Amino acid sequence: MTRRKKTRSLADKVTIRTGKRKDYRRWRHDNPDQLQSTPRFAAKKRNQRKAQAASKLERQRREATTLPLTPQGSDATTDSSQDS
Repeated sequence: MTRRKKTRSLADKVTIRTGKRKDYRRWRHDNPDQLQSTPRFAAKKRNQRKAQAASKLERQRREATTLPLTPQGSDATTDSSQDS
């Protein structure tokens, strides 16, 4: 006895006249407000974005080099006097 293969198609979840892919694409284009992700998928993506942001911050902290805000020495005083 064989099991029935799970379908990944969204066409059967939408009530349209013919059930053809072209019709579903047209319906999806005409009704963007009725489309929404499943809560599980949205939560998964939210967690992925949080993890990606955290790893990016950690990478920036690790690889960042600190630069001095003001130049050291007497270079700052000579630059401002040359403007006049």
